[in-house]
Amino acid sequence: MDLSNAALLSRRQAAVARGLNQAHPVFVAEARNDLIRDVDGREYIDFTSGIAVLNTGHLHPDVVDAVQRQLQRFTHTCFAALPYEPYVAVCERINTLMPGGAHSKSALFTTGAEAVESAIKIARAHTQRRGVIAFTGAFHGRTFMTLALTGKVSPYAAGMGLMPGDVYRAQFPDTLNGVDVRRAIDSIEQIFRNDAAPEDIAAILFEPVQGEGGIQVAPRAFAARLRELCDQHGIVLIADEVQSGAGRTGTFFAIEQMDVVPDLVVFGKSIAGGLPLAGIVGRAAIVDAVGPGGLGGTYAGHPLACAAALAVLDVIEREQLPARAREIGEAMRATLHDMRRRHPVIADVRGIGALIGIELREADGHPATQRAKSLLAMAREQGLLLLAGGAHGNVLRLLPPLTIGVERLQAALAILDQCFSRLT
Repeated sequence: MDLSNAALLSRRQAAVARGLNQAHPVFVAEARNDLIRDVDGREYIDFTSGIAVLNTGHLHPDVVDAVQRQLQRFTHTCFAALPYEPYVAVCERINTLMPGGAHSKSALFTTGAEAVESAIKIARAHTQRRGVIAFTGAFHGRTFMTLALTGKVSPYAAGMGLMPGDVYRAQFPDTLNGVDVRRAIDSIEQIFRNDAAPEDIAAILFEPVQGEGGIQVAPRAFAARLRELCDQHGIVLIADEVQSGAGRTGTFFAIEQMDVVPDLVVFGKSIAGGLPLAGIVGRAAIVDAVGPGGLGGTYAGHPLACAAALAVLDVIEREQLPARAREIGEAMRATLHDMRRRHPVIADVRGIGALIGIELREADGHPATQRAKSLLAMAREQGLLLLAGGAHGNVLRLLPPLTIGVERLQAALAILDQCFSRLT
């Protein structure tokens, strides 16, 4: 049987729904740490990390060992039917990582979208209100409720009609597009004046670092003002850290760097080293607003994923991955700022820790969407896999595993520099 990239792409087109995107025409054969080998035998440095899922790299041996040990015990019972210790242990560990030091509780799910929706359910139960404020550039998932929260119609909701109501959109700070902290906060106040009274808002949901939105980092003053507004009006503040958590930004949660304590934090992606696991953690008095049976799912907090998560948490601590994220980020930013001086198409380099974005713009200031696509293709041909993001797809996202070696990191940045030099 022909298992080449070309043959598999043809089979995919015939068998798989076209609604599933494919960033690269590459089918993976195997992967180790920061390297991927495709079915044609080509190797690539992986700067996608499964969309920020592999902070501990592909197949970290400790994670593999933990999953294999759990496989010898049992694979599934459903925690709601027959609970198991690893689920409880993950919650205990995550509770200690919740900013603020208050008594916290957690719940585990399968996907980030499930966790976001569960956070909204908790906020509504706690406040007995319906409204939610989310932001431009946000990405919170592809289910109907999370699509309502996500600030981008195409491609995520194209052709699907209007999403569920009671969601109001405020502006997220975006310096290049002239949205400063005051303007962003004013847009929330405008919602209060024109659309929904504060006493009808259950939650304000934001990403401390927008990933799909183009690596937009929430200014500390913005996060602080959100906290003040929520305290003033009895609104639950939810930080979506599905992409920015698990050490990627230099602290376990990015919100820790903003001196703000949210009421709930949503986590996922890298928490289980590639196995599907997500969750919420927050103030116990708020989390417990939902009664037994109101949260959960058949596979929520799956035993194999919980075993992986406990290993991941150990690796993050033992290998000091948050500190490693800061080192990687500093190295990338230094090189990228030098590239920016030499390549005018680079309009901005931003991010924190190892969550970095490069915004490309044309000489007239318009988003350089097509050139971003060209650069992704050129980088792939040179052995580097990248992702794009942002409202116009003109922001390159750099998401290397936090376990990447110095030589491999430098090689990847050299490829990127070469590609910018060839870009026309």
